[in-house]
Amino acid sequence: AVLGSGKERTCDALDRARKRMPFEWIHLHPDNDSSFVNWHLLEYCETEGIELSRSRPYKKNDNSFVEQKNSTHVRRVIGHLRYDTEKELAIINSLYRNELRLYKNFFQPVMKLKEKIRDKGKVHRKYDAPLTPYQRTMESKLISEETKDKLTKIYLSLNPAELKRGIDKKVHLLFKAYEEKNKGREASPSKKQTPRRVRFYMTQQQPIGLGR
Repeated sequence: AVLGSGKERTCDALDRARKRMPFEWIHLHPDNDSSFVNWHLLEYCETEGIELSRSRPYKKNDNSFVEQKNSTHVRRVIGHLRYDTEKELAIINSLYRNELRLYKNFFQPVMKLKEKIRDKGKVHRKYDAPLTPYQRTMESKLISEETKDKLTKIYLSLNPAELKRGIDKKVHLLFKAYEEKNKGREASPSKKQTPRRVRFYMTQQQPIGLGR
């Protein structure tokens, strides 16, 4: 997570995300939001040799798998609250980079839609067997054995119950930081907030002058 959409922060976040991935990035396909499709991202992809495409305008389900993760990996975990301070950002990134990333990738199975048939006004869906991202990676022929060995070592070192306790602890700290920022107002993570774009300057303390 980053505050704002400046070039330096955007590119730094992309570099850190790539280093944690077990495979090489060859293509990025974001939606049409200006936070994602901008000159910073285009320049980054051209420099790094990554293909860049985007979703079709007004087709919000073009990135359905990613949109689903906005619910399961973000909103259901940290809620719909507006986080716009450096303290909140630090807690969120600590959660994303550690416990939540490991718990979701190694222990949370996901079903993929294989087929969707519309018959007499009804939609019938068929899914594949639920597998964790770790299991899907291990089944892939595109991943080297060396990388698979590293992932297996990580998997064997993890305790899902311990990870879940770590997630709950950091989410509690995040809600506490939110309440402190709002002078004790209780956090309601399930309540949707009014959309608002957060800019970097909003997080900076403004100088206050004393009039004569």
